Amino acid sequence: MKASNGIIKSLLAENVDTVFGYPGGHILEVYEALRKSKIHHVLVRQEQAAAHSASGYARISGKVGVCIATSGPGATNLITGIATAYMDSIPLVIITGQVNSSKIGRDMFQEADITGATESFTKHSYLVKNEKDLPRIIKEAFYIASTGRPGPVLIDIPSDIQAAKIEKTILPDIVDIRGYKPTTKGHVGQIKRAVKAICDCKRPLVVAGGGVILSHAEGELLNFVERTGIPVVHTLMGKGSLPSLSPYNIGMIGNHGFKEANHAVSKADLLIIIGARVADRAWGGVADKIRDGVRIIHIDVDPAEIGKNVGIQIPLVGDAKTILAQMSEKAEKIDTDEWVNELKNNKSIIKGNKTGLVSPKYAIETMSKKLNDDAIMVADVGQNQIWAARYFEDRVGRNFLTSGGLGTMGYGLPAAVGAKIAAPKRQVVAVVGDGGFQMSLNELGTISSNKLGIIILLLNNSRLGMVRELQDKFFGKTSAVELDNNPDFIKLCDAYNIKGIRVTKDSELEDAFDKAIKHKGPFLVECVVDPNESTL
Repeated sequence: MKASNGIIKSLLAENVDTVFGYPGGHILEVYEALRKSKIHHVLVRQEQAAAHSASGYARISGKVGVCIATSGPGATNLITGIATAYMDSIPLVIITGQVNSSKIGRDMFQEADITGATESFTKHSYLVKNEKDLPRIIKEAFYIASTGRPGPVLIDIPSDIQAAKIEKTILPDIVDIRGYKPTTKGHVGQIKRAVKAICDCKRPLVVAGGGVILSHAEGELLNFVERTGIPVVHTLMGKGSLPSLSPYNIGMIGNHGFKEANHAVSKADLLIIIGARVADRAWGGVADKIRDGVRIIHIDVDPAEIGKNVGIQIPLVGDAKTILAQMSEKAEKIDTDEWVNELKNNKSIIKGNKTGLVSPKYAIETMSKKLNDDAIMVADVGQNQIWAARYFEDRVGRNFLTSGGLGTMGYGLPAAVGAKIAAPKRQVVAVVGDGGFQMSLNELGTISSNKLGIIILLLNNSRLGMVRELQDKFFGKTSAVELDNNPDFIKLCDAYNIKGIRVTKDSELEDAFDKAIKHKGPFLVECVVDPNESTL
């Protein structure tokens, strides 16, 4: 059979039922094989969206996301989406077409060295040189993408390799890569040290990062916290690690976190960091305030992240889900009542300013109350991201998706497409600003053609709001942030056969959200926000 048919056979063997892509000249053979298969292809409107949609799909389905593009500009358009997935440790397999293998390096039409271009932000990559290697390579790619610290793996396949004949070989059952043996179970000796440190402290604090979500360890974290009585703060990517209403949940830390959560980090005598790399934005203004003498337990599946940005005493390499279960077996209840009460007394809810226009904080809070317990919120990047992170209530069964590491504007809409396709019966809300929305509004075409019932919550302040806020803070002046000539977003959506409503004051929000939730199909709720509304 043709190698292209073997590629599809290998994808089916990995239980792939959906791929996101955009065809082109040097990926035609794969698309012809795909056409004849049972795999559902979602045609995006630009290749970057294919990677973001595959990411949203992966994060909700728990499977590896797959995207496909042609060579040259098709492949290079994927780059930002690949980097976004890499920074947030999302498992993707990216398949790109390439020019004829005998022509590589001759600057052929639509030739680009995509493996070289993405080397620094893929977990691994392959340039296929022999069609017989394809079954092994695809099997390895899925294994690498989904094990250890997840991440994107790229497979670049020349057009002649796709068309070559291969034997109907049996697909490999196992993967054995020398030098790649991820550790999942925590070292018994280090577990004992960690448990003893917990027993000896007075003001312990768990810092939950994105690794808790990636390892599906929310249940194990809740069990550990309730067993020990240790309060929890979380990073942006760790949002959802613990339900908002848990008495042990103190809130989000960092530059845009809650002051009570940052206060907790600065006063703790033991920090248990789980699946967080202690990056600048998530820990901004916090890391420098960690008290001298505080002990730190750092749990991460990637040994390279442990202690990279902060000094630690007890390293624990392994999967968060497994290690939390190990620690819960040995840990006992400690007296943290006074400590937890101190943090609860500091806890406050910051409401938005009364400007006469829509308060974005109130808008997120209001929608959060109306959504189901298994709703998915996908936040773009900018002020809208922070408002969503602070005011979307975490409940058991809910998901919050955003671009945390790379901070990619334009992520929200295509990621919501992937999330909705992964969970068609769940409510999906894409929270976007007018800046980020216009970076990917072409995906309204994907939403419309696939009849995806996504609610788009557009917070329109006619500004690049986060940049405006930073400019005002550091320079006292702003420039190049005005979006005063925005299009009529309601008419724009109407052109895609998407219904919409514009809201100009808080009193109109409940009715607008009720209409959006009841509507069968995609729906835009545009909220007019004061240009000077602050993030915090």
